[in-house]
Amino acid sequence: MTGRADANRRRLMDVALAELLRDPDASMDQIARAAGVVRRTVYGHFPSRDALISALTDDAAEAVAAAHSAALRDVEDPAEALARSILAVWEIADRYRLLVSLAQRSVTVEGIMRRLEPVRRACTELLQHGLDQGVFTSPLPAEALAYVHEQVLFGLMQAVNDGALPPRKAGSAAAVTALTAAGVPADRAARLAEAVAVR
Repeated sequence: MTGRADANRRRLMDVALAELLRDPDASMDQIARAAGVVRRTVYGHFPSRDALISALTDDAAEAVAAAHSAALRDVEDPAEALARSILAVWEIADRYRLLVSLAQRSVTVEGIMRRLEPVRRACTELLQHGLDQGVFTSPLPAEALAYVHEQVLFGLMQAVNDGALPPRKAGSAAAVTALTAAGVPADRAARLAEAVAVR
């Protein structure tokens, strides 16, 4: 793909994400109009609406992986690292949260889980490190605990979508929930999440 074609595809994806977040049932025609192009241009990059949503899901998974990795840099304490990771990932997840509902209709949950494997592996390593140091305590092995944390994020995304949780509180709630699930005392989890959020 040429640089210009790549830039056009990127712009179409940005417009499509904005349109789908505004109207989850937005058609390819609506997306084309919002992008100021003819429908054929959109179909030139994405053969179907499902293919477009799949590409947006890939994009979201890459952004989550990058945020997770960046949050872990230069952090020694596993509990602080986990809080930073969850808050950083939440910022990305919050942007894409309505997309998850759409993706579950077209990409399949299995497809989403497969895309998140690199993040899950990195989270497993972090959790194992914390378990080894005694910072975390859980009856679950690190790998299973990583799945729990992943589902906490998905659950809170849906809670925000359904109006059960204000978006402004969701990031901290996700961090505190992940920390307490890993065995960090609730008061320390709340302090850590607040301290990391302030930074």
